[in-house]
Amino acid sequence: MDLTWLDSNSWLWQIDGTRILVDPWLVGPLMFGQTPWFFKAQRPYDRPIPENIDLILLSQGLPDHTHPPTLSQCDRQIPVIGSVAAADIARSLGFSQVTALKPGENHTWNNINIQATLGSPVGPNRYENGYLLQGLTSKTTLYYEPHGYHDPQLQSPTTVDVVITPLVSITLPLLGAIIQGGVAALNLAQRLTPTYMIPTAGAGELEFSGWLTRLFQADGDLDQFQEQLQIAGLDTQVLQLNPWESRSLDPTPLRQP
Repeated sequence: MDLTWLDSNSWLWQIDGTRILVDPWLVGPLMFGQTPWFFKAQRPYDRPIPENIDLILLSQGLPDHTHPPTLSQCDRQIPVIGSVAAADIARSLGFSQVTALKPGENHTWNNINIQATLGSPVGPNRYENGYLLQGLTSKTTLYYEPHGYHDPQLQSPTTVDVVITPLVSITLPLLGAIIQGGVAALNLAQRLTPTYMIPTAGAGELEFSGWLTRLFQADGDLDQFQEQLQIAGLDTQVLQLNPWESRSLDPTPLRQP
C-alpha cells in the first residue's frame, strides 16, 4: 500500500496495484460560492494531475472534495465512484463511468472492495460518505473519513491497517468543531484498532484568506493524540506526511496476527 498526501483532503493511494485519486483539489483556488471575502484557500502554485490514475474516489459533493476546476483537467474516461452529490457533479463535468454509492452500499472495482459508510451530515437526513477499502489480493484495509464524522454502525471484524481522518479538531466560536479529531478519532481508534492513523484535512502549503479563517481554532496536536492512544492501551502509530510525500506500507507486516 502506497499513500501520497496531496495536501488538504487530496490523496493518491495505490492498493494492490490500483492507483486511486481521492478528493482532488490541485489547481486554482477553493471557495464556497463566489465569496472570497468569506473564505478562500489556494496553493502557491498549481500541481500536476498525477499520471496513470485508475479510479477517482470522491467522498463529498462540496468543492473541497469534488473540485470542478481540478476534475476538469482529468481524463473523463477515468471511472469515478462518489457520494450521490459528488457523482452528480462528476456526470455534469462529462465523466462517462460514474457510480454513486449511498452509505451502507458496497462496490467492487477491479481488485478493490469499496464500502461507503455514513459520513458528514449536510442537511436533514442527508449524509456524505466515508469509505472502507479492502485490497482483495493483499487483504489490506484502509478507512477514510475527511471531517471526522464516523458511522456509529462501523465495526471491523479484523484490525484495519490504516485510518485516514482528522486527528485534531478545528473549531469555530459558538458552532464548536467543524472538523472532528480528538475524542472522535480516539473513539474510532478504539473501535477499529488500526495499525496506523494518518491525519487529513491539514494545510501543508495552503494559503488562507477571508473573514471565516480568522475564527479557526485548533484543539490539540498530534503528539497529544499519540499520547492518548498510548494511555488507551493502543499500539496504533500516528504517521504525519508532508505535502506530496509518499509512504509505502508493506502489507505483509500489516497483516501479521
